[in-house]
Amino acid sequence: MKRTDPSSPRAAETLDLVTTLQRALADRLEAVAERAGDPRPFEPVHWLRDHGRHGGGTRLVCGDTRVFDRASINISAIHYDDLPHKRLASATALSTIVHPAHPRAPSMHMHLSYTELRPPAAEFEADPKAPGRGYWRIMADLNPSIPDDHLTAHFRDALRDALGDHYAAAAEQGDRYFYIPALERHRGVTHAYLEAFDSGDFDADRALARRVGEAVIKAYGWILDDAHIKAPTPTHDEREQQRRYHTIYFFQVLTLDRGTTSGLLVHDQNDVGILGSLPSHIDRTLLARWRDRLPPPQDALLDRLVAALPDTHPCPITPDVKRALAAAVRAHYRAHPEALDLQASGSIVPPTVANHR
Repeated sequence: MKRTDPSSPRAAETLDLVTTLQRALADRLEAVAERAGDPRPFEPVHWLRDHGRHGGGTRLVCGDTRVFDRASINISAIHYDDLPHKRLASATALSTIVHPAHPRAPSMHMHLSYTELRPPAAEFEADPKAPGRGYWRIMADLNPSIPDDHLTAHFRDALRDALGDHYAAAAEQGDRYFYIPALERHRGVTHAYLEAFDSGDFDADRALARRVGEAVIKAYGWILDDAHIKAPTPTHDEREQQRRYHTIYFFQVLTLDRGTTSGLLVHDQNDVGILGSLPSHIDRTLLARWRDRLPPPQDALLDRLVAALPDTHPCPITPDVKRALAAAVRAHYRAHPEALDLQASGSIVPPTVANHR
């Protein structure tokens, strides 16, 4: 079946924006790979929500190459045009993660989305086409296995320029969201995060999201070119540092990341795509050692995750493994719904799961 797109004009404009940014990022990453001597196209993978009735998405993927360990650039356009009782009218997003193959090339995550809620019942009955309240989620962060002050400063400066007066608040929220209490460290080295952002001017907010997206694409492309031009062949110790960091990334995403957890709890029709943020391999033994650092019941969640992983070293994160991990996450929060309060948050906790009910 074919994907249906949201009828909301604002959702349509957002979908146009994120589709344009998706292609721009893929083009930039393909240029990096070509300059590094391993040209590879990003391949599209399509998925449907409820057989396309409620939208779906397309992710562009590349991995297991000399340049990219894993790279996923996903756009999604979910809507409930035929279900007026739903609080959520539409949710349109670009979510991307790039894990380079070289340990000295940092990973990057970016998320830009617009959520539109239905207006109160009385307003909706008076005019079903009237837009409801909407808000943006704007997030970008740099995640190196081996930090480099020069590359960090370049990415931070790009975010500061793009966000302008919003940078201080975004940096503060990002630092709070990406902190890992059990490991007493952040996931990455510089973060920007605006949650439930709504200035009251949709066009201005969309322009801000565009500026951030374009700035990240430009800055990260430069960072990857710089890293690949200057970095020598990785040493064994550098590979081990990268494996350890990829395990930290895995740990944060599956025990703390509210966006990932919400996506898995809302539906099971894109598990592989939602977990596209995971690197290709991690250290299962190291992961299991962190169990006692977690408060209950999250220690039980880690038990489920470790049990879903192959007992090999290094431990591969295949599509089948991602499906098993997604099932483990859903089973845990069905048994312990109160554990959602232990998820990461900025200054605002979005009611993502509730919006889909």
